[in-house]
Formats: sequence, C-alpha cells, structure tokens
Amino acid sequence: MPDDRRPSPGTLSVWAGESGRLDTNATQVPVVHSVSFGYDNLDEWLRVARGEAPGHNYGRNSNPTVAAFEEKVRELEDAEAATSAATGMGIISSALYAILSPGDRVVSIKDSYGGTNRLFTEFLPRFGIEVALCDTTDHEAIEREVSAGCQVLYLESPTNPTLKVVDVARLAEAGHAAGAVVMVDNTFATPINQKPLELGADLVLHSATKFLGGHADALGGVACGGSALIERVFHYREIHGASLHPMAAYLLLRGMKTLHLRIGRQNETALRVARFLESHPAVASVHYPGLESFEGHEIARRQMRGFGGVLSFELQESSLEAVGRVLERLCWARLAANLGSVETVAGPPATTSHCECTPAERAAMGIPEGLIRYSVGVEDAEDLVADLERALGGVGG
Repeated sequence: MPDDRRPSPGTLSVWAGESGRLDTNATQVPVVHSVSFGYDNLDEWLRVARGEAPGHNYGRNSNPTVAAFEEKVRELEDAEAATSAATGMGIISSALYAILSPGDRVVSIKDSYGGTNRLFTEFLPRFGIEVALCDTTDHEAIEREVSAGCQVLYLESPTNPTLKVVDVARLAEAGHAAGAVVMVDNTFATPINQKPLELGADLVLHSATKFLGGHADALGGVACGGSALIERVFHYREIHGASLHPMAAYLLLRGMKTLHLRIGRQNETALRVARFLESHPAVASVHYPGLESFEGHEIARRQMRGFGGVLSFELQESSLEAVGRVLERLCWARLAANLGSVETVAGPPATTSHCECTPAERAAMGIPEGLIRYSVGVEDAEDLVADLERALGGVGG
C-alpha cells in the first residue's frame, strides 16, 4: 500500500487482490486452468504441499485465480482470511459442517434463505445436530435460545426475501457469551453496506453469485473471518470438493471492480422504488430497511451504510395468480431466480428464494404467496417506477 491510510471500499473493489505484479505482467488476473502445479525439486514441492511455503499444488485445494478473488473479498471485509466454494450454498454448508459435530446445537432464524433453511430442518438433524429456529425480529427469544447453549449462532441480515434486519452486535455478544461461533450471511448487504465482522461476527458469508459478481454469469461463495476459523472451513471444503472454478473466479473478480458503483446506484434506486410502492393502492406492504416505516429501520441505520438493492412487496390481492399478472406486465425486469445483477430481476419466493419449500412452510416463515421479490439493477430509477406503475395496473387496489 502506498501509505498507512486504509483505501476506501471503492478503491479496494478495483485493486484488492490485484495490486502486485501479475503473472506475465498482465494487467488483469490471468485465468489459470491448470489442475496441478509443477516444481523443479521435491523439497520445494513438499514445502508447498505442506503449507510451509506459498504456492499451489492441486486445483481442488487452491488456484491462483481463485486466490485473487478470495483476497479481494478478504480486504473488503477487513478480515484475517477468506476461502471460497463453488456456490453460496457450498460455502454455507462447508462452514456449518466444518464447525458442527453430532450432539451440537445451532440457533438461527425462521426465515433464512430457503437452501439454508433446508440445512437446518432436513440435513443437520440427520447428523444428530439440534436446531432452534426463532422469530427473526424477536431478539429476546433468540437470546434465550442462545443462553440455553449452542455452538453456532447463524444470522442473516437483511433476510431473503422479507428484508428483516437483526441487531448483529447485540446478538453476537449473546453468542460469544455462550461460546458460540457467530456466522452472518451478508449477501444482501455486501461489504459496501455492512461489515458483520466489525459488529462482532466471527464468520461472514456471501453468495458471490449475487451482488459481488453482479452480472448473473458466475456461481460462487466466499467466507471471511479469523485465520483459524477459515482454515477449518477451507479444510472441510477442500476434502468435500466444492471448489470454485477459476473461470468463475475470474468473472467474479471482473464484476467486483464495479461493486461500489453498482451498490451505490442500487441503494438509491431501491429506496426510490420502495417509496413509490409504499404509496400504491395495489400494494399492501413494502419490505425495505430504508423505509422509515419498516420495522427494522432504526437497527439498519445503526449497522448499515446503505440499505441495499433488494426489496419485496405484497400485493393487496395476495395470490400467485395476482403475482403472475404483475410480473408478466413488466418490461424492465428478468423473471428469474437470481438477484444482485446489473439488470432488474423479479419473482415470487415460490420460484426463487424458497422454491424448495411448500406453501405451508413458507407461510410458517412469514412469507406470503402474494410477495414479489424485486432486485433493482442499474437502470434509470424513473424507468423502473414507470414500469411498475404500468404492471400494477393489472391488479386491483
């Protein structure tokens, strides 16, 4: 670094992981497709293989392109270390299985991302791991469950798709008092808007597929935290085998160079869209932390620098049929199971975040069938508002 001053997130988005001289003097991180890495002598090879010297041995364990991506996210999250996986769920499951053992206990929230919820309700219990799921905004209930004992406190803020916000600092303190590892899914906020490690979390997780990559063309997941904890997650992932592909790492690196620009634009646009929807007669409720009327607004103001590019809204006519009529009238939105991209993406939880769940399971999590998740892109805000106004004309107020 040129001086002792820490660079801004915008500068780190561009330069982190790429500031030294790159192979062949390239100005962009090369995509290294090699499965293995050769050495001139056995002594050097052994030192690299044992982790005693920098370098790479086998692609399932590590790769230069992947390492550059991990370093970029590590610096943005201001963490000691980072490791990656092939998908967001790959890193979430790696983190949980790396830490937990039969007989352990997890405390989490009811309306976490659908894939994460499936780990809690279907897979972890099969291995003798107890899971307690609490109402997301009931901090007292979460603290009671944590104080009863747990090895992991798993949080998501804002949540997908209802944008609920939890007080990370408050709950991290409770988790540490119980001796738990505190994990936070930071996918919706990104390190531009929120730093869970600064708030007391031990491990921060991202589906890099979403806002970090930003172009809906690469799958990936990444975890950041203390070196010892990340080493445990890395070891599980390298043996489990869900390695991030170097081409995906390259695409994620390229996308992250505009992360601060995209997030700044999406913060502004999402708030503009949320305020429009809040006043529309066909809309029953809007879920967005930037709205003063939102339940978690004050917590979000304390722990977030921006409120993010995703919002959700429930129609007065709360049914999948009504959702379909609105979605099919949109011009400036992809109807797809993704978010965080440069183009606006919209859809109901039944086909996106919680497609693995039944309608009854979604209802138990507080996710109505008439909900639309709307992830703003970098289009002009006024065009998106006009598009929504036209589409909402297809349902009654």
